[in-house]
Amino acid sequence: MNISNLLLESVVRCPKHPAIHFRDRTLSYEELNRQVDRLSHGLIHAGLRPGDVCILMMPNSIEWVVIYYALAKVGAVVLPVNFLYRRGELEHIFKDSGARAFIGHKDYLEHPCQVMKALPKIDLRIAQGVNYGRGLIPLNELFKEDKPFTPFQTRDDDTWAIIYTSGTTGLPKGAMLTHHNMSNNAMTVANMRSTDPMDVVFGVLPLFHIYGQTSVLNASIYLGLTIRLWPHFEAEELLSAIEEEKSSILIAVPTVFNRLVKLADSRPPKRAGLRFCVSGGASLPVEVLRQFEERFQTTIYEGYGLTECSPVCIENPFGRPTRPGSIGLPIPGFEARIVNDQDEDVPTGEVGELIVRGPGVMKGYHNQPQATAETIRRGWLHTGDLARKDEVGYIYIVDRKKDMIIRGGYNVYPREIEEILYSHPEVVEAAVVGIPDPDLGEEVAAFVALRQGSRTTPEELRHFVKEQVAPYKYPRRVHLVQELPKGPTGKILKRAIRFGD
Repeated sequence: MNISNLLLESVVRCPKHPAIHFRDRTLSYEELNRQVDRLSHGLIHAGLRPGDVCILMMPNSIEWVVIYYALAKVGAVVLPVNFLYRRGELEHIFKDSGARAFIGHKDYLEHPCQVMKALPKIDLRIAQGVNYGRGLIPLNELFKEDKPFTPFQTRDDDTWAIIYTSGTTGLPKGAMLTHHNMSNNAMTVANMRSTDPMDVVFGVLPLFHIYGQTSVLNASIYLGLTIRLWPHFEAEELLSAIEEEKSSILIAVPTVFNRLVKLADSRPPKRAGLRFCVSGGASLPVEVLRQFEERFQTTIYEGYGLTECSPVCIENPFGRPTRPGSIGLPIPGFEARIVNDQDEDVPTGEVGELIVRGPGVMKGYHNQPQATAETIRRGWLHTGDLARKDEVGYIYIVDRKKDMIIRGGYNVYPREIEEILYSHPEVVEAAVVGIPDPDLGEEVAAFVALRQGSRTTPEELRHFVKEQVAPYKYPRRVHLVQELPKGPTGKILKRAIRFGD
């Protein structure tokens, strides 16, 4: 199985049907596949080989989609990276992955180019919208050969994507997802839902994120639906699209639903052709779910996933009454258990760690056998999330073992921000926590103790972090304190900070 088969099957079934609509451009399935084939030839001629890891660092666009499936056809390994990442965030990912190639966008080259100066192994560097120079090949130069391309015959267990995800400690880990992992997950979630050939799927999720790749891109391509794609989410634009399209599907994170609800308060939709919606990436507040369904006359099916599962493993079953606040039931092929610290099942209604197994579970973390062994034990992936089951098996997330903050569907890892704060000469202690936010779900807050007599302001600290990380990560709230609460061993008690705010 090669994941590009999802595209090829739809080309045979519905060649003239619109596949991607982006701004003022629309490509049919036949046209999309033709562009993928042209680029596949170009990548081979440029020197890319099966098994080479290629960094893909661009905003959502038709080109992103073309590159993605072209890399699959040539048998390369895609490494999607957030195009907003700075140098400090990129260095480990670029080095650890052993990447051989890079494809980026002209507006986001400064930081990756700085990193690649010290990495001669990345000797194939391609960018959209550039002329020759700085060792970069213009992307449009690779579309010269216009003939069919025969996909490389990958095996089911061949790695297709390496997607880096951090825990609460240590450096980011690259989850290795196979062609079978991601193809199976896309087909499973697609087959779970009742769709119509004329449905339009709104693509507001970033494609560098596993959620966008599987639930929006791959599932829609497999079904032969039209994806209306945006480079980023704008509530006004999305609301207009919801009014325009006769039959549509919205797959998003809670922040998107929340902002549409707020917008609809002042500008009620004239009409809404939303057949159904899917929410994931973070817990969806029940009140937001209720208000959205009321204003847009649709149903939201909440689900759960993680990068290591490709990502979807649990979801409220389509066509059945949803249980607000629940992430639902394991999807076909997956199993889920709630266990104690000895990996023993806990009684119904009691809280324990959620563990899962199924065809989407990664083959492991790249270069990290110990971390892999700690996460996947006896065939079960330990999520680190605390949950409970009700009497009919519906699962409810209670809390996270990890300290990870989910801000608007994006993961923010406190230790990363704390390390930056500790590098400030005036900072003595720092703790970063997530605090409730009605729009984003969680907001990033930093509690900082400064050197005695320091005149450093919260705004200066905020700016200090902002300069070194992607825009969604820096703490919007910085609180100066005399001392942080600690336990008997001297460990900072984040729980006391959260409830004391």
